[in-house]
Amino acid sequence: MVDSTNMIAARLERDVPGAEIRVDDALVALSSLFASLVVARREMSDVPPIKGQATIHRLAKAQLALVGVSADIMRIHGDVAEMGAEVAGYDLHDCPKKTGRLTTPPASAGS
Repeated sequence: MVDSTNMIAARLERDVPGAEIRVDDALVALSSLFASLVVARREMSDVPPIKGQATIHRLAKAQLALVGVSADIMRIHGDVAEMGAEVAGYDLHDCPKKTGRLTTPPASAGS
């Protein structure tokens, strides 16, 4: 039981921050696309600006949705930390800092 709990904890320790980083990466990608679309709309003199407005609006909604996803993932992170403290007695009040990169899972984490 202890080995199983440790494996689950190691997997979550890897996967939760990984999900946070991937959502942030998606936000960066959408932000870059947003800037490119606005510049393209401005610089394409032969296309009326209204043509790109719906696309830009949809992209803004997608960005906002990802901001919501990011907030939910952060809440999940807190929930998982609380569960670890309750179930396994882990003291997870100081979560690891984001490094902007994924790390290799511990050998005991399994798949």
